[in-house]
Amino acid sequence: MNDLRAERLQVMLSPEELAAVDDFRFKHRMPTRAAAVRELLKFGLAAAGIETSIDPSVGVKSSEFGVFGRGPEGHAPKPEGDAED
Repeated sequence: MNDLRAERLQVMLSPEELAAVDDFRFKHRMPTRAAAVRELLKFGLAAAGIETSIDPSVGVKSSEFGVFGRGPEGHAPKPEGDAED
């Protein structure tokens, strides 16, 4: 299991809710239901005024689908202008 996603959240859905998630998933060519749910969660947070770090309009790899963006090493990207000595 990816240690960046060590928490599991179980959600019970009605058949209609599950169909809506699946429709979203296939329309947006998402790799898994979990990726679709994370993307929908990200959209919901953005609509509520909570910023996330991945732009929903930019295509990303399935491993990058998440609510809060992380760098390839599992940490937040360094701010621009921070150079290593």
